[in-house]
Amino acid sequence: MTSARFPGKRFQEALAYAARLHASQFRKGTTRPYVAHLLGVTSTVLTYGGDEDEAIAALLHDAVEDQGGKPLLRRIRNKFGARVARIVDGCTDSYTEPKPPWLERKKAYLRHLRRANSSICLVSAADKLYNARETFNDLCSEGDQVWQRFKAAREQVVWYYRRVEKIVRGRIPRGLARELDSVVTALEATLPPPSLQGKSPTGKST
Repeated sequence: MTSARFPGKRFQEALAYAARLHASQFRKGTTRPYVAHLLGVTSTVLTYGGDEDEAIAALLHDAVEDQGGKPLLRRIRNKFGARVARIVDGCTDSYTEPKPPWLERKKAYLRHLRRANSSICLVSAADKLYNARETFNDLCSEGDQVWQRFKAAREQVVWYYRRVEKIVRGRIPRGLARELDSVVTALEATLPPPSLQGKSPTGKST
């Protein structure tokens, strides 16, 4: 349960820490400060009943992957506790630079997510909801050039969002599950018919 004093000192420190870590970062292909994404994911986690540790992990869910790898995860554990660090670890799909190929990385993360606890599922679903909604909104305003931001084909990106939605369904609040399903369905409607795609999202011929 979130305490009556929330947001407390730990959350305030995490907010400032996340803002410093990502201060020079922007959303891929845009001029939007990256902190907007972190705040959006955190807002969703709190809206759907997340506690302070889950909210802190939402603020820091991309920090390890983007800003420092395993050494930064150790610092997060020391500053904010083991539970926060476990959630952040559970939302991280790469610790190395350069990152493994996109499809390999995402398949590995999906295998991991099947075994993840409810806190990791909550933060991961909030993250994917924000990303999918942002992609859909940008498609509506900018057109198919949006897909050039990704290191994967549009069919693969949408496939990944759907796989996450199916895995976390039943382990996250129903309202969040409905939101994620709705926006992924909207993205699926923007794809060409399967007969025109040529290959499945995982690379096999259709």
